[in-house]
Amino acid sequence: MSSIAMNKPAGFWKKLSTQRQLLWMSLPIVLYVILFTYVPLAGWTMAFQDFKPAKGFASPWVGLKWFVYLFSDDQFVMVMRNTLAMSLINLVFGFTFAIGLALTLNEVAAKRIKSLAQTISYLPHFLSWVVVAGIVSTMLSSDGVFNIILKALGIIKDPIVWLGQPKAFWWIVGFTNVWKEVGWNTIIYLAAMSTIDPSLYEAAEIDGCGRLARIRNITLPGIKPTIVVLIIMNLGWIMESGFEIQYLLRNGMNADYSQSIDIYVVNYGMRQGNYSLATAGGMFKSVVNIVLLLTANWVSGKLGEEKLV
Repeated sequence: MSSIAMNKPAGFWKKLSTQRQLLWMSLPIVLYVILFTYVPLAGWTMAFQDFKPAKGFASPWVGLKWFVYLFSDDQFVMVMRNTLAMSLINLVFGFTFAIGLALTLNEVAAKRIKSLAQTISYLPHFLSWVVVAGIVSTMLSSDGVFNIILKALGIIKDPIVWLGQPKAFWWIVGFTNVWKEVGWNTIIYLAAMSTIDPSLYEAAEIDGCGRLARIRNITLPGIKPTIVVLIIMNLGWIMESGFEIQYLLRNGMNADYSQSIDIYVVNYGMRQGNYSLATAGGMFKSVVNIVLLLTANWVSGKLGEEKLV
């Protein structure tokens, strides 16, 4: 037993030595994560202070004052509603369209057509949100292409200023996110499909299974672990409905439906100088995301599905 115990550290350090190149390569990433992810956590103390820039972290402590103010603020309740609604729309439509597109591309036999369709679908991912917001604003204006199509189909008689319709804002953001990211999100599903044994498809085809039967009984079960892991990861971002697209498309008419937690934090922290309230809002968002991530991971494990850890 004593010889085994002595050999363990030696084996560990030997393995560490043989992989030192990998350690040196990963060091900049580790330092980056520590510097920009963990070091800023010290700023969370502002949420429990009446923070004044002149006094810094020596500002007086006020306990949970700003959290109480946050949860009693009607505007924050509205912001929570908007954030959750847009996040859920992005989650549901993002997964549905990405999986659907991946299944469709996987069934395309012509490689050139498949590559072209995939390239076209993920090109919007590389557009900045400023460009995307400009495209959306132009298309949804009173004389935009969206109104022209609806009028030509006889669905509407008079043009509609869609960005002036508050209740339409969540859906505009949702479908904009889908259009921008659906092609990029299909890449991981197509990669998962490529690992499925082709002999399964051949055997199913010999047995007389059609395309839908093969998708239902082979493809979807084959990518199920990937779907579960991605759902768990995305639930950890449920409070992150976005900032850029909401900020760029918001106006006075849709303000009650466009303000997310990130915009709320910017308005209080940057514009009004209430850094303590802004920090409390950001801290609440992060804690909820962590709790949802861990809960989803635990539930997935209890159901016998894939887990992150």
